[in-house]
Amino acid sequence: MNFHSTEVRQEAVTLLRNGTRNADVARQFNVPLGTVSYWKHMDRAKRGECPGSHDPKCPRCDGRELDEGAYSYLLGLYLGDGHVSHYSEHRVPNLMITCAESWPGLMDECEQAMRAVFPDNSVCRVRRTGCRNVKVYSKHLHCLFPQHGPGKKHERLITLVPWQEVIVDAHPWEFIRGLIHSDGCRITNWTKKTVGGERKRYEYPRYFFANKSDDIRKLFTNTLDKVGVEWTTLARGSDPFNISIARKASVALLDTHVGPKY
Repeated sequence: MNFHSTEVRQEAVTLLRNGTRNADVARQFNVPLGTVSYWKHMDRAKRGECPGSHDPKCPRCDGRELDEGAYSYLLGLYLGDGHVSHYSEHRVPNLMITCAESWPGLMDECEQAMRAVFPDNSVCRVRRTGCRNVKVYSKHLHCLFPQHGPGKKHERLITLVPWQEVIVDAHPWEFIRGLIHSDGCRITNWTKKTVGGERKRYEYPRYFFANKSDDIRKLFTNTLDKVGVEWTTLARGSDPFNISIARKASVALLDTHVGPKY
C-alpha cells in the first residue's frame, strides 16, 4: 500500500481547490486518480461543500416522501454489505455499500436505489481493490438506518423498528433481493441419479444466503416465510450461518423476483 504524506495531500487539495483537474494532480504527484478524487471529496465534505451536506428534508424528520421499494432494497444491501461511517473530520456521516467489480449490474442497482432514497444528495463510487464502495452523505442516515451502532453487526442486536417493518411487509421481495444481492447467490448444484438402470447427471438451481448475524438471518427467513418460500438451514461446522432454498417452486419464485447477480 502506498502512503502519501500530509504535505503531499495538502498540496494536492490546494491545487484542486484552485480548479486543477483531478487527472493533472494525479500525474503531478504520481498518485492514483481514485485517491485524488477521494481527497477532493473528503475536503469538500469537511468544509460543508459536499453535495448532499445540506439535506433539505428527511422522510423521518420532515415527512418527505420516501421511495419505499427502493428503501427496502437498500436496507437489505445495508444489512449485508453496508455500514454508516462518521469520521471526526467529516461534517456528515456517509452510507457505504461495498459492491464487487464482478457484479456491475448490482452496483448500478445499488446506486439507483441510493439516488431514489436520497434524491437531493450526491452518490459517488470509490474504487478499491476488486470492489467499489457506493457512497452517499446525509445528516439523516441515522434516522433512516437506526440499526447503525458500534461494533460488528453480528455482535450486536439487529431488529427493525415498527416503521421499517411496515415498509418491508409492503415490499418483501425488494428486501429479499437486497439481502441476496449482498450476502447471497444463485448456483447450480448437480447430482447423479439412476434412471432406467442408467446413471445420469441431474442439475438443479439453488439459492444460498450466508450471514453471521442470527438476527439478520432471522429477518431474511421471516420474510421468506411471508412470501411462501421454503428454506432450510445448513450448518457450517457447528454454526448455522447458511440458508438454502432448493425446492423447485421456491427457486422459481426467487428466479421471478430476484434472479442471479449480474
